[in-house]
This record gives sequence, structure tokens and C-alpha cells, in this order.
Amino acid sequence: MKFKPLIFIAFFVALACFACQNNDYSPKPKGYFRIEFPKKAYTEFQKPVPYQFKYPVYATLEKDQSRDAREDWYNLHFKQFNGYLHLTYYDVSGKEEYNHMVEDARKLAFKHTLKASAIDQRIINYPKQKVYGIYYAIEGNTASSVQFFLTDSAKHYFRGALYFNERPQFDSIAPVVKFIKTDIDILISTFRWKN
Repeated sequence: MKFKPLIFIAFFVALACFACQNNDYSPKPKGYFRIEFPKKAYTEFQKPVPYQFKYPVYATLEKDQSRDAREDWYNLHFKQFNGYLHLTYYDVSGKEEYNHMVEDARKLAFKHTLKASAIDQRIINYPKQKVYGIYYAIEGNTASSVQFFLTDSAKHYFRGALYFNERPQFDSIAPVVKFIKTDIDILISTFRWKN
């Protein structure tokens, strides 16, 4: 009878020793919140500016309030996703100024080269509407995921850049970027100059 407690103690010590032998522990990957995307719907951007386009109804159109903002600058605020599509417009007065703006757009896109895993360029060409430009899709942990510019190659220049107010983590924002890229494609395809 005296050996029963000793047998139980020896059994539990042996069980504890053998239970700790498995070294196949692997941590679970971080999870992200489920993102509820709104239904796609668009409305016309019609302000007293030299351009117009369609933008998503779930984005708020806001006048750019930055210190150096011009009259024709706006932001599309994707509040649900904590992101902004910054939209700027310039009158072009000559070929040299036009070339300078196009080069600036290229430099601003390729400024992300250090953090980007890829930067894809796509030519925008809508001759009927006289809308031309370049679309930059930037992949990786960069501050901006999409940048583009549109022009009529004569007197108008319009630029857009998508930014999120979060630390860049491409794997976590990739579904949102994909969702907003569709909206940017609609904006570009419906873009028109008013004069």
C-alpha cells in the first residue's frame, strides 16, 4: 500500500519527461481582420475644374487642404480603408514644362525602388478623349501602391497617387489595393477634359 503514491508520482514524472520531447512546434502566422468591401457603385465628379471622371460612392471627395495645395487639387478619401487617392492638376504652358512634369511623375514612382519588389508601367491611351499617360503599379512594402498621370499632351496634366495612413505591409493591404485599383481603372477610363 505504501508504494501506490510512489508509483503515481513516478508515472507523472515519466509522462512529463516524454511529453516535452516533441520539438515540432511551429508558431501560427499572424492573422488579419476580415475586410468587408462595399458594393461597387460610381458617381460623377463634376466641379468647376477642367476635368471630370467617375469615382466610387464609398469614397469621400475632399478639397486638398495641404499647405501648397492649388485650387484644382482634391483627395478621394477611402475612410473605411484609411487611404487617400491624392489628385493634382496643372495647366501646361509649354513642351519643356510638360516634359518636366512627366519626368517628375516617373521619379516619384521610382522613388519607391528601394522598398518595392516590382514596379510595373502601363501606357494609358484613349485617343478619342485625348487622354494619355502612364500607370505605375508598385508592389512591396512601399508608401504608395499606385501612381499615374494623365495628359492631353498639350495643356493639361493630371496626377494621382494612392497612399494609406498605415505602416506599409503589402501582404495585409493587398486585398484593399486590389479593390481600389479597380476604382482607379474606372476613374481613368471615364476621365475627360472639359475643354
